[in-house]
Amino acid sequence: MTVVQERSATDARTLLSADLRATLAANMRAKFPDMTEDQAHRGIGQMLAFLAAGVHSPVPLSPSPLVDDFWHAFLLHTKAYQDFCAQTLGKFLHHQPGFLDKEEHGGGKALRARTVDAITAAGFVIDMEFWPELDIADCSQCHANCHNSPKHA
Repeated sequence: MTVVQERSATDARTLLSADLRATLAANMRAKFPDMTEDQAHRGIGQMLAFLAAGVHSPVPLSPSPLVDDFWHAFLLHTKAYQDFCAQTLGKFLHHQPGFLDKEEHGGGKALRARTVDAITAAGFVIDMEFWPELDIADCSQCHANCHNSPKHA
């Protein structure tokens, strides 16, 4: 008899120091005044889960518009972002805007589903507030045309 033991999902916020999380949360709340402290910290977790799931994905993943805003906030702290990539992800993850071929990668809904599935498969908590399906176009780009395609030049 095989016993399968389920692991609880990891909150990706633990991948970043409390000080840096506080800085990023403050930056996001300054940009989005209606964002609560809790939402800011949960969004940081979703951005980190996206980065951790996507760095080794053989297929392109894409952040939601709000997760992309959190990624942009992190990118502005270039040294901290570079250190996180090296120490936590094992390699630098470039922010690579570009279009994905719809025939090859599916439209926006397929890309969103693949991204959410990859985050879950990587063992991270998924917070659906940050991955809405509302008004997702049937195209292959995310908000601001950003994705992490390993084939993108």
